[in-house]
Amino acid sequence: MTQAHPISPASLVKLLINSRGLLWELTKRDFVGRYKGSFLGIAWSLLNPLLMLAIYTFVFSVAFKARWGVENESRVDFAIVLFSGLIIHSLFGECISRAPILITGNPNYVKKVVFPLEILPLVAMGSALGHFIVSLAVLLMFCLVSMTPLYLGGLLLPLVLLPLLLTVLGLSWFLSSLGVYLRDLAQAVGMIVMIALFLAPVFYPISSLPPSYQHLLAFNPITLPIVQFRNLLLWGEPVTLMPWFVSLVIGLVIFFGGFAWFQKTRRGFADVL
Repeated sequence: MTQAHPISPASLVKLLINSRGLLWELTKRDFVGRYKGSFLGIAWSLLNPLLMLAIYTFVFSVAFKARWGVENESRVDFAIVLFSGLIIHSLFGECISRAPILITGNPNYVKKVVFPLEILPLVAMGSALGHFIVSLAVLLMFCLVSMTPLYLGGLLLPLVLLPLLLTVLGLSWFLSSLGVYLRDLAQAVGMIVMIALFLAPVFYPISSLPPSYQHLLAFNPITLPIVQFRNLLLWGEPVTLMPWFVSLVIGLVIFFGGFAWFQKTRRGFADVL
């Protein structure tokens, strides 16, 4: 008889506590292993965001003459605002892009009855958060070198990101399970991640869109974190509590819904793989 896997929030908390050591080791191995054998090693985690920052800054501030509407805005100011949006999208995109192949890419774990497959999306998120922290450190150093003023509200970044992290984890559980049965899902998700980049205020302010289109960006899960992160760290504006609370509730629903879906569907993984 197939073993039933618990789907309650309490079982998820218990899983995280019992698997914390394994989760930590797998996350470290995933983060470091990505650059294993390369000449520059972990330095690529610094070079990649810097290269993308330089390219996007040139294209949008020089070629397209995009502006954020900030008084006396320089190209450095544009780059800082742009980068603050890019690193949040990168966190989202890395987790969501990897989700459909998390199970199919680790068939040996599926055959191990005692291995907690549920933690694989958490491992992917932990690795993505490591890259996010590196990119955030680059952003802060860039601000200090350019003498761009920073505000203490930036310390609330973990709170701002919480709804997004819950949403991403829920989607990762859902997509990793569905990816076992639909192998084309990874290609579709890659396109969705790219669409999310351009349908978010990463390269342009929301106010630059016609009013009839501005509300569409609210459906993008990275829109609110990007706006609130910039408001807190770069512009010294407070968190808008009601949108944050609504996004938190939605994030919790997706989080527990994705976990329940994963636990319900995982019993067929071994048969498909």
